[in-house]
Amino acid sequence: MPAPQHLTSREMIDKLISFDTTSHLSNLALVEFVEGYLASHGVVSQRVTNEDGTKANLFATLGPADAAGGIVLSGHTDVVPVEGQDWTSDPFSVIEREGKLFGRGTSDMKSFIAVALAFVPAFLKDGPKIPVHFALSYDEEVGCLGVRPMIDGVIRGIPRPQVVIVGEPSSMKVVNAHKSIQSYATVVTGLESHSSATDKGVNAVMYAAELIGFLAGVAEEMRQRGDVSGRFRPPYTTVNVGPIRGGTALNIIPKTCRFLWEYRALPDLDPEEIITRLNAYVEEAVLPRMRAVHPGARIETTLRAQAPGLAPDEGSPAETLVLKLAQCNAAEAVSYGTEAGLFQLADIPTVVCGPGDIAQAHKPDEFVALSQIAECERFMRRLADYVSGRPI
Repeated sequence: MPAPQHLTSREMIDKLISFDTTSHLSNLALVEFVEGYLASHGVVSQRVTNEDGTKANLFATLGPADAAGGIVLSGHTDVVPVEGQDWTSDPFSVIEREGKLFGRGTSDMKSFIAVALAFVPAFLKDGPKIPVHFALSYDEEVGCLGVRPMIDGVIRGIPRPQVVIVGEPSSMKVVNAHKSIQSYATVVTGLESHSSATDKGVNAVMYAAELIGFLAGVAEEMRQRGDVSGRFRPPYTTVNVGPIRGGTALNIIPKTCRFLWEYRALPDLDPEEIITRLNAYVEEAVLPRMRAVHPGARIETTLRAQAPGLAPDEGSPAETLVLKLAQCNAAEAVSYGTEAGLFQLADIPTVVCGPGDIAQAHKPDEFVALSQIAECERFMRRLADYVSGRPI
């Protein structure tokens, strides 16, 4: 067995940030490092790789692996790109200034993983009576892709944990509810013609604009419906349209137009409502007019990514435990998405709680405050007491 590695939270943050795990790259170097670190403490890890073997989830258990009621510490290892962003320092080297640690992933969400790993010796010190499971995933930032096979292939097969703690940045507040995410690509295919003969062509850009207008109407309806719980900001389901590309020249009626769009739904909204309504509008109101000119016209909408919302389970033993560990009086709701809803669909109580502010995520000069790291360390210290049977 290799000699145990003892790294502080700060040292572990430095190490994890140094791995460029942008989603389009491999995360295997980071996974190999964590495997070696855990092995030095006698902990065996299990990989769940993607189809081509270029990325891997990592699952490991500290303590009695056959015991129910374990604590899952969940985090994603990938980060968003830095290209095109105006960083004042190397994104993959941690820089400390004014009580903050700057680097890609410091907030979202390698600091949580780092602090948890730094506490492995504390978790193991007295022989934990309750297992602590590490569940590190790949490709969360591009649709929560990696965690799904880890849940299905590993976590469903272990004795049921009492709670999953997803360490996304929540300023160490306990979050028990968040919106779902559905993102789509819509491609409108019409018929090219000279711009002087609009009756001979089918203008894909104009029909795409009509669909975008329909989505704008749905967005306004959702705003008016509001949020009956009064917990979310903004207090309604949101709809957003992003990049739009179509046409080749001003004097050519555009044949194709493609746009990306998404909605983030409140937990009580049927996640299929908006896409179902758009598809019905396409079939009933738009395609008949397009095909009256060109029978080959079509509109195709494909799902790009989705993540279920997290529904509150207020007053549950799991939530009560994490509130105590975080020393919070009540749980909160957020509008950003996480992997938490996928764990909840696997019938495991799940909450979000991690260091950092979501407002810093995905930005240039991303940072986490040192005070947040200290608060996360206090959380992990209480967790170490809890799994060892000591009062918290």
